[in-house]
Amino acid sequence: MSEIRIVRDYPHSITKVWHALTDLIPLWTVTGAGAHPVGWSTVPGTKFQFVAKPKPGWDGIVNCVMLEAAEPSTLRFTWTDNGGGDQTVVTYQLKPTADGTQLTYEHTGFTGAGGKFMTILLGRIRRKMLSTGLPAVLALASEQHVA
Repeated sequence: MSEIRIVRDYPHSITKVWHALTDLIPLWTVTGAGAHPVGWSTVPGTKFQFVAKPKPGWDGIVNCVMLEAAEPSTLRFTWTDNGGGDQTVVTYQLKPTADGTQLTYEHTGFTGAGGKFMTILLGRIRRKMLSTGLPAVLALASEQHVA
């Protein structure tokens, strides 16, 4: 089984990172493959989608179900390509540090050669989102004086 695991430290409070991760999600997810959430909610059981511009072999839609949202530490949901394939699980874990917040991103459940390919592809996209997109949103939230 293949998985993606990314750890990032942000010089912001756990409350601010949670807010950016959950309430400002459309602002930072578009920095990946251009996807935006449709029907997004942190209420467990909520079905939602990430919708991006279609590409050859992919209609641009990922179907998800919110599994857990324990503010301000854990966000977990399923992730399934609209065309089928493995149902995988995305987890964001936040923990306070002396200098701010540590975010751990895990995307698990990929199988076979196709799963290995997806971890490479999605891993690159997630690294960009968590290194470029989310920090920009956190800076914006700082300008707006979010705690």
